[in-house]
Amino acid sequence: MTERLRLHGRSRGWLYAGCGMLVVSTDSFFVRWSRAEVWDLVFWVSLISLATYFASGSRFVTGSLLVSGSRRESMSPIRSWRRFPVPLTAIAVLSTVSQVSYITAVTRTTVSNVVVIVGASPVMVALVGRGFFSEKTARRVWTAIVVTFAGMTVIVAGSVGEPNLDGDLLAVAAVLAFSIGVNIWRRWPEMSRIVGLSMAAVLSVFAASFFASPLSLDGRAYLACVGMGLLNPLGRLLHTNAPRYAPAAEVALFTPVETVAASLWAWLAFSEVPKVGTVVGAVIIIGGVLYGTVTAREHR
Repeated sequence: MTERLRLHGRSRGWLYAGCGMLVVSTDSFFVRWSRAEVWDLVFWVSLISLATYFASGSRFVTGSLLVSGSRRESMSPIRSWRRFPVPLTAIAVLSTVSQVSYITAVTRTTVSNVVVIVGASPVMVALVGRGFFSEKTARRVWTAIVVTFAGMTVIVAGSVGEPNLDGDLLAVAAVLAFSIGVNIWRRWPEMSRIVGLSMAAVLSVFAASFFASPLSLDGRAYLACVGMGLLNPLGRLLHTNAPRYAPAAEVALFTPVETVAASLWAWLAFSEVPKVGTVVGAVIIIGGVLYGTVTAREHR
């Protein structure tokens, strides 16, 4: 019975991770569709996200949908920061670096390149968790990671570095920051997600204010900012709650969901037709994710 309950909790973590990455996959669509400058996007998306986090801080959302009754979110930023000063500050910095790097990367290289590189995060998350937090990763998960990485290798073969290498390197920076962040959330499961993400939004607005011209956008760009500012926080809340129930390496297995979904949005909206290798790689990635999660039931 105990093992069954534990697996049920992990399934809840997988659900949060998968849904979170599916929602976040719309980011690349909004960034490309807006045609806005990077810092203008960062400013408005972070500002709207901050309002979304505040609205999401109600007892109904945090208490009933995302957080179990015994783990209600603390909405006092000062109290939360005093309890977890280092990890919350790290989360704020890492989330800011990840978001700015990701948005910039989408504007400097193809969407498929960015999301494929981001899809490599399962390997990075597992390595960071093993190296810095001594979190053990099951052989099944390592096998799934190898399979998903093989799928991403198929997709990226012959395309990394086109059209701009700097965009690909920024995507790598986003992966590294994201991977460390996932492990921090896993290490301190009782830490307030809303406070941490809100701190990241405030830091992003502050950083962007030095470079942005927020009143120079057109209506299309403002609509994109609103869409991203509403959906991105929802995806982040779902995904950052996932490590409360499942190991970081298993949560990261669902990152390729964004790889596949974002490539689909780019195909439908901007006629970025996926190559045959992209389709084959996507099938391999899905197979890896299924092996790393569904087969867990057979091992319990």
